[in-house]
Parts: sequence; C-alpha cells; structure tokens
Amino acid sequence: MEKPDPQPLSCRPRGSRPTRRSSRDDPDVCVVFPGLVTRESCCRFTCELLKHILHQRHQLPLPYEQLLHFCTGQQDGEEVVRRPIKEASDSRHCQRALADLEELISQLDVFFTLTPVPRVLLLLGGSPVSPKELYVIDMEGILVGNGEQSLCPRPCLRQLFRALFVADPFSDLRSSGLMSLVLMVQGHRDCATDWFRPKLNYKVPTRGHTLTIKLSSCGADGAPDHSDDYIWFQAPVTLKGFQN
Repeated sequence: MEKPDPQPLSCRPRGSRPTRRSSRDDPDVCVVFPGLVTRESCCRFTCELLKHILHQRHQLPLPYEQLLHFCTGQQDGEEVVRRPIKEASDSRHCQRALADLEELISQLDVFFTLTPVPRVLLLLGGSPVSPKELYVIDMEGILVGNGEQSLCPRPCLRQLFRALFVADPFSDLRSSGLMSLVLMVQGHRDCATDWFRPKLNYKVPTRGHTLTIKLSSCGADGAPDHSDDYIWFQAPVTLKGFQN
C-alpha cells in the first residue's frame, strides 16, 4: 500500500467532538482516526463493539469483563476457580455464553490476519436475512499500516467509545427480550478461512433498526471498491443472550 500524503495540520478527527443526536434522526456514528491503524487494532475495535452492544442491548447481564470475573472468579495472577452465579442453570448459561463469545473473538483474531476486513455485521434477533436489529461496523475508510507507522489502539478505543457515549445511539431503543446474535464478516473470497462459512449470495438486510458505526482515517480518499473480490462469511457460532 502506498503511503498516504502527510496529514495537514488542520486535519482534526471529525469524531473527536460529536454532537448528541437521536438514533432515529441519524443512525450513523462516525469516527475519524488521525492516522494509520493496524489490522490487529481493527479486530480489537470489532470485538470491543461486539461485547459493548451485547451488554447495551441487554443480552448480557454485566459488561463482558465483569461477567468473566463473576462467572469464573478469575483475576490476574490467580488460578481460575469456577463458581456459580445464583443457580446451576444460571452458571451453565453464563459459561456457555462466555465460551461461545471467546471462541468467536479468537476466530476473528485469525480472520483479520488472513484478509482485510471492510465491514462486519452484527445481526440481533430474527434471522440473518431479516434481523430485528442490525449493527454495521464499516471500516472501508481506514488506512492500514504496520505497528511502527500506526496509532496505538488504546487512544483509538477511547475516541471510539467517546463518540458512542455522546451520540447515545441506544437510548431510544426499547428494552428487548433475549435474542440470538449472528456475526457476518466481509473478506477476500480467497482468504482460505477454515472456520467462517462463505455466503456468496448474501445481501445486507434493509429492514429492521440499523446503526452504522463508520471508522476511517483522516486523509483517506473515499472507500475502495470491494464488490468483486470480497464476499460475506458467516460465523458458525450463534451467540445466545442470557439474564440471571
């Protein structure tokens, strides 16, 4: 990839000072990073958004890190001790949800090393072709670089979640019951993944509540065309929400 032109001094991330808006008025949350971003960082953005959306939409009773500690009793440097939440059934549901989520995160790590990922879809409720809620993570505008050239992921995550906090896209949504989440990821058709299942004819749903989170780099000149060489892949694991 050619190096982008030097960033002008006047270029400030548009996502650094987002204005509060209703999710019904503008379903997009736009974040512009002030430089290059690695594929590993893009994967981390995706995984953190996945965990955040599951909690915000009441599919997990606690944020992921708290749930992991509560279900396993795990702390840094401590041996993992399994312990139930309230009842054995709750513990089984918690362990199953965490195991499925951890497997999906692990496989996303692999997938992002195999191919650039322009977009990820989180389809909540309903079916993959007709979900109740659709969350689009659009990364087509990100300029990818190596570790030395690229931004540290931690401040990028702070910028991303600051934009989500100010935009407040979940406040207008009604509380929902437990739903299943299907993840679709876009990648090169020849990426040779052995876990995600190719869906050659899949089309992004147009019905249901949609929130698009657009991530890009300052100075990117439009999104590349991925229509021919990139296809959708579906995760074989369906995440099922639970409450204790």
